[in-house]
Amino acid sequence: MNKNNNFDFLRFLFALLVVISHSYPLSGSNESSQWIYQITNGQIVLAQIGLSGFFIVSGYFIFQSLQRSKSLLDYFKKRFLRLFPALIVVLLLSIILAPLVYEGDVAYLGNKEVYTYLPNNMSLYNFQSGIKGIFDRNYYHAINGSLWTIRYEFSMYIALSLLFFFRNNPVSAKVLLFISFVVFVLSFNFFLNRLGRSKIFGMQGLHILNLGTFFIGGSFLASLQLEQIKKKGFIVLGFILIGVASIYFNYFDSVKHIILPVIILLFGFIPLPFFSTFSKIGDMSYGIYIYSFPIQQTLTYFFKLSTYELMIYSVILSICCGFLSWHLIEKTALKYKKITLFKTQVLYSQKS
Repeated sequence: MNKNNNFDFLRFLFALLVVISHSYPLSGSNESSQWIYQITNGQIVLAQIGLSGFFIVSGYFIFQSLQRSKSLLDYFKKRFLRLFPALIVVLLLSIILAPLVYEGDVAYLGNKEVYTYLPNNMSLYNFQSGIKGIFDRNYYHAINGSLWTIRYEFSMYIALSLLFFFRNNPVSAKVLLFISFVVFVLSFNFFLNRLGRSKIFGMQGLHILNLGTFFIGGSFLASLQLEQIKKKGFIVLGFILIGVASIYFNYFDSVKHIILPVIILLFGFIPLPFFSTFSKIGDMSYGIYIYSFPIQQTLTYFFKLSTYELMIYSVILSICCGFLSWHLIEKTALKYKKITLFKTQVLYSQKS
């Protein structure tokens, strides 16, 4: 794929939207006070745009990664290297620095939750948002509430991996993705009351349907090779107008899974000055996302900042952490993608 695109900027923007949105509840304000919430009649908050964008872009590029993978082992190795090295570092740093803000009734090392925090969150599906005694006096009692989405992301990786067996039959892959997308859209729009409260491996049905639909939509558009479509600007403009109309008539929630993947992905493939050169800085989005929440909680604990003060300082510090995370951890880990783990992987690749 031509690297002259806007996706590094978009991921950076989506991460900042989450940080900005979290500044409201973490400073004691209500997310309903966001300007976008008010002008859209409560249909949109900034964090929703950020998460939706993340899953759409992820669905697109993870599908392409699956197509390039020589084996399922190769595919999951790349997914592991992208998620876990940075995750384990932020978790370890949280445990090491936590005594600075610990106010528990028992000694820090005597608190059982200290020892479960790392393994539970590394397992993804036993998500542990915090440790009792840490940030208990904050408005939100968690160390890193942002990490809850990673299990949904990884679950989408697992589900998508089933298409590996259809990689030599692209038509079947397109059909399966299309059927899955339709089923998820219909389930979200007509069966959300019934399915939204259900749980699978600790994951809520609401988030599976919402975030999963965005991911599948991105993957389906990748199977159609959306980047090759001409007149992208006109199509983006048309879908934006549809989106504006849906907000005006209060049915955005019903069509968002259809219009947002097209708008975001096509915009990403329209190279723009500055935006398309953003990749030279590096992909800071994941680092910003996983470090911003503990940064905001710490700032709130020590300084009791207002919403906009928290927003400004946390954005600056999160960008710094995201930059360091990418260049010191994530970028280094990704160098191991091309290293073969087992000889059986090579043999399998030669046969496939």
